Amino acid sequence: MDIKRTILIAALAIVSYVMVLNWNQDYGQAALPTQNTAASNVAPALPDTAQAGNTGASADVPSANAESSPAELAPVVVSKDLIRVKTDVLDLAIDPNGGDIAQLMLPKYPRRQDHPDIPFQLFDNGGERTYLAQSGLTGVNGPDARSSGRPLYAADQKSYQLADGQDQLVVDLKFSDAGVNYIKRFSFKRGEYDLTVTYLIDNQSAQPWTGNLFAQLKRDASSDPSSSTATGTATYLGAALWTSSEPYKKVSMKDIDKGNLKENVTGGWVAWLQHYFVTAWIPNKSENNIVQTRKDSQGNYIIGFTGPALNVAAGAKAETSTMLYAGPKIQERLKELSPGLELTVDYGILWFIAQPIFWLLQHIHNLLGNWGWSIIVLTMLIKALFFPLSAASYRSMARMRAVAPKLAALKEQHGDDRQKMSQAMMELYKKEKINPLGGCLPILVQMPVFLSLYWVLLESVEMRQAPWMFWITDLSIKDPFFILPIIMGATMFIQQQLNPTPPDPMQAKVMKLMPIIFTFFFLWFPAGLVLYWVVNNCLSIAQQWYITRGIEKAAKNAAA
Repeated sequence: MDIKRTILIAALAIVSYVMVLNWNQDYGQAALPTQNTAASNVAPALPDTAQAGNTGASADVPSANAESSPAELAPVVVSKDLIRVKTDVLDLAIDPNGGDIAQLMLPKYPRRQDHPDIPFQLFDNGGERTYLAQSGLTGVNGPDARSSGRPLYAADQKSYQLADGQDQLVVDLKFSDAGVNYIKRFSFKRGEYDLTVTYLIDNQSAQPWTGNLFAQLKRDASSDPSSSTATGTATYLGAALWTSSEPYKKVSMKDIDKGNLKENVTGGWVAWLQHYFVTAWIPNKSENNIVQTRKDSQGNYIIGFTGPALNVAAGAKAETSTMLYAGPKIQERLKELSPGLELTVDYGILWFIAQPIFWLLQHIHNLLGNWGWSIIVLTMLIKALFFPLSAASYRSMARMRAVAPKLAALKEQHGDDRQKMSQAMMELYKKEKINPLGGCLPILVQMPVFLSLYWVLLESVEMRQAPWMFWITDLSIKDPFFILPIIMGATMFIQQQLNPTPPDPMQAKVMKLMPIIFTFFFLWFPAGLVLYWVVNNCLSIAQQWYITRGIEKAAKNAAA
């Protein structure tokens, strides 16, 4: 009968495992776009705003003082001929109508590891989502605030590419109106995800010119395409900004739904965050800007800033500029660009533990060159750090295991009298110098480190698609074959066998179920985190076995 039951349980486990694998294969990965837009020379056009009553175009341009509603503009004729620009790390498209960045892809970051030819797409307009980087000149004479609509720029070429050996690429868009000549200049650098947008204003009219630079990010409410976690804890998707009193202030879509934010900020940045990637407008550090959030008539969320008034006398020239970052959350680079921008790598409330863990992990990786082995070495270092504390707890648990026969005798002696049983147990613990809660201490100590490492693996773009060995090709997502979680459950079961059996039968049954419950939870955890837990369990088993063996040997010698 026992053999039949064992066979049935094994068969059920195998069938369940195969079913989970098939489910993971069918639904475990994000879908690819219907076509490879990176390879297409024709980018999708901007949404048509020429329909009667559509105020989507006017909502794109803020007023100069950000106190009144966006100016009512005439319908905009949408340009279908986007200007393509390629560097070694950016592949983008600029819409000549307004000079907005309508598309931006990251060739160094594939959307999926099994399709390295399809780059991850940040900005998109007309494809899977609406997500744009917009900038312009508003105010009294700003061309983007004209009643005839946003300016239609002209470029010398339809496409630009950073050539081999070339470190910089400059793309000029030109527009003239009422005697004023404008150049909207995009400046790119090799290997950099930040670019500079500069407006050169040549006032050849007989009147002084006044305008304000604005820059903003517009996004719809669609889901995060870079999110790959299925653990129930999603990374932040929303806006953020810097203020002098709060270097990292989140403004979620729900916050924008409740009301518009308007603040005067000197320098700083405005950003839109998603998993692993961030886009941010970074104005001049010395300028006082009006930062605002709002929602347009099409339901898109906007965060941006409007700069101070720029005055250009008749016959004079002037320029103003801002910086745009659109790429991965690389902390060192973000910190260089603007104070507080590195905080967009959000490690949560335990950031003060997560930051040192990431720093140490990064230095280990610089030596080993593999994030999987770096996690293993990090686990060993953390285990060594807490060795004295863990050893004290394991000694307490070993003593409890040694007195288990005495506890059984007390239970038989006092029967169902819980009060006398509890009193006798406490006297025994006191006599044997045992702390009954000592066994919980290693877990309690590990939990902050465990949670911090969870956010490090989940939020750090360095872990994205980082391989270890064999079937583990991405440490930031779940094990595709769930082998590591199963090993973790097995090590947890072995470790449980070294612990004393709880005197309460119900508690003992619950403890037996813990390896199964934890295995199920860990199925969808990042493989790097499960690897940490497996190595930690193996080290704990070795340490606990060594300490328990020594105490039991000493007890036998004392009895002899």
